[in-house]
Amino acid sequence: MQNEAFPTINETIGARVGAARKELGLTLSQLSAQCLLSESFLSRLERGQASASIANLLQICAALQLDISELFVGLQGNGLKTRIAVHRESDRDLAVVETTGYRWRCVGGGNLQDDMEVFYLVFPKDERMESFVSHPGQEHCFVISGEVIFEVADESHHLGAGDGIYIDSVLPHRARNCGSSEAHVLMTVSASNNTQAAFDWWRPAQGATKRPALRAGNGGNADE
Repeated sequence: MQNEAFPTINETIGARVGAARKELGLTLSQLSAQCLLSESFLSRLERGQASASIANLLQICAALQLDISELFVGLQGNGLKTRIAVHRESDRDLAVVETTGYRWRCVGGGNLQDDMEVFYLVFPKDERMESFVSHPGQEHCFVISGEVIFEVADESHHLGAGDGIYIDSVLPHRARNCGSSEAHVLMTVSASNNTQAAFDWWRPAQGATKRPALRAGNGGNADE
């Protein structure tokens, strides 16, 4: 059982984020606008009541002019790589990506030395990513239910329940729901040679790519 006299890793990181924010004279609202994360999430993070992916921490550190390593100084090494993590069906809280309506939660990985992150995504009907994204690493998306158009470079792939796609994430890509109801997707993202964190792919990267001309991929349908 955890000794309540000692702060958890989440509490330590949250306190360091809060201290850095206050040192710069930023409000939670201002930090939220700079790092594109919700104010409520940042508030919970600072109180040690929420954990953040490495991608989120990179966004926060960029806004706070911190090196990400500063958040982990003095923490036990075994806290920086996931050994065992169980995720329950009861853990159903999903974060909403503003302006898109997409909902998601991390169901695995995300610690400093982890090689990958696993996400559960819900695509609302009639919503789509407006920009293509490109980032180091690889990713795999498996459709649990619904239908998704996954556009990669100049190809468009129509995926249904039980279908999946594995890509080099450097290729410009985006996805959208093309069915009559919500689409549920399990996504696994890895870093490139363990040197760069995997970024939340639904957040357009700097210099997001414009839409290339599409052609149908193997087994895919052209996005009309």
